Amino acid sequence: MKNLRGKAILDDPASTKSTAFTREERERLGLRGLLPYDVADIEKQKERVLGNMRCKPSDIEKYIFLNALLERNQRLFYRTMIDHMDEIMPIVYTPTVGEACKEFAHIFRRPQGLYITPEDRGDIVSILTNWPEDDVRVIVVTDGERILGLGDLGANGMGIPIGKVALYVACAGINPAQCMPVMLDVGTNNLSIREDPLYMGYPFPRITGDAYQSLVDEFVQAVQTRFPRALVQFEDFLAPNAFKFLDLYGNKVRCFNDDIQGTAAVTLAGVYTSCRITRKKFPELNIMFLGTGSAAVGIAELMVEAFCSVGLTRQQAYKRLWFIDRKGLVVSSNETIKPRIKPFAHDHAPCGFVDAIGEIKPDVLIGATGVAGTFNENVIRKMAAVNERPVIIALSNPTSNTECTAEEAYKWSDGRVIFASGSPFDEVQYDGELFHPAQGNNAYIFPGIGLGVHASEARLITQNMFLASAAALAETVTDHEINLSAIYPSLSRVREVSLAIAVAVCRVAVDEGLTEKGLPDNLEAYVGFLMYEPNY
Repeated sequence: MKNLRGKAILDDPASTKSTAFTREERERLGLRGLLPYDVADIEKQKERVLGNMRCKPSDIEKYIFLNALLERNQRLFYRTMIDHMDEIMPIVYTPTVGEACKEFAHIFRRPQGLYITPEDRGDIVSILTNWPEDDVRVIVVTDGERILGLGDLGANGMGIPIGKVALYVACAGINPAQCMPVMLDVGTNNLSIREDPLYMGYPFPRITGDAYQSLVDEFVQAVQTRFPRALVQFEDFLAPNAFKFLDLYGNKVRCFNDDIQGTAAVTLAGVYTSCRITRKKFPELNIMFLGTGSAAVGIAELMVEAFCSVGLTRQQAYKRLWFIDRKGLVVSSNETIKPRIKPFAHDHAPCGFVDAIGEIKPDVLIGATGVAGTFNENVIRKMAAVNERPVIIALSNPTSNTECTAEEAYKWSDGRVIFASGSPFDEVQYDGELFHPAQGNNAYIFPGIGLGVHASEARLITQNMFLASAAALAETVTDHEINLSAIYPSLSRVREVSLAIAVAVCRVAVDEGLTEKGLPDNLEAYVGFLMYEPNY
């Protein structure tokens, strides 16, 4: 605890216990008279928080309330979130964070995180020095150009790094003092946002080309100088930039892209788990993707590695994966194929989406389009016609952008679908049976990656770490959850999942010679000891 007294300790969000300060502490710290009489422990405070939150009329009002709590009392916020993960995560992050980003300039209360603009060129190391903590281990950075499925939100996209940092702390126990949200505010091409009189960002069109690249370069290098043990998570960058930064920095510094690699690992884990329900063998699956953006390509590339790890050649692995774009099935005769899609463009006659399902007979259909309704009734009924238990994973966020709803998936498949989505859905009652749709939430993956890198001090973050993370996540799904056709564990167990993933990451770091830190034999106990517990 910081050396604070009186009102100063009450106003410090990391140090305060509010009404939980004991009589002795009130005397010693100069708090007598500054608090009401009752000494209310964290459980009673949590009850008050939940009561206030639940009476708010909308999710965005709940978001504002919880964010204010985070700014006021860190430990109470995180204790409440951890103990009520299923209820609070959808408010702190997806899907409510999408609305919060759109309204960011209007609901702003207090600055969180670090902002860097083109006017800061040449001074980024100095600006990072202004951050009050020295041992930062996790940095989540965005430039706001592709926020969820909402597009260019400029500096309003800061809600994403703030939310991701909250998940690092709550889901994996990274100490909040070791996390930093960053907005690379390079302008916005969204005129309605730029002309909003309350907009707080750099009020110019986005910088591009060398000016943009050099600013990102300076930021990445400045992090190595100021926070040499930090990992950098790139978040919600436009696909070409997302892939470029991975190619540029992935073999030089600790970094990854959650939209590409985190989404890939959580989806691969779901596919692994689905095999326990369908009784199909993973190496024999055919998998089809709707969408050719960064998420879909990232999933496919990781799945190539997964197929190769179980004995397929690289060419055989590519043949198991098919893409659909706006024109239909992506085939080798298409002359406008994106370079990263080319290995997945096979010799086949061109055909539409539904016909492609009938001909390819995919075991798994994955949507990463950002376009609502693209898994329509014809699509789902065709998947159900070619599979006894079709596996459909609709990844797009927020809920308004998902390819189909859970209710649609169960109804149109006559209750036979194994369904997961990027956004949460309530239980579905269909034909007298209660279904529990799973959520393919990246929060199952990236916090554990961060914890594992923190624990091992691995120099780089590799594809094998994501493969190991996917396998670890799949192994945490219980038989009871399998009997409910859930391909992911309950979010209430996410800290248990993060611990398992962190241990797997540590083992990969050792196997690949990426750490010089002597790790103990009992990795689970060691990593668990590092996890922040928000108690008084």
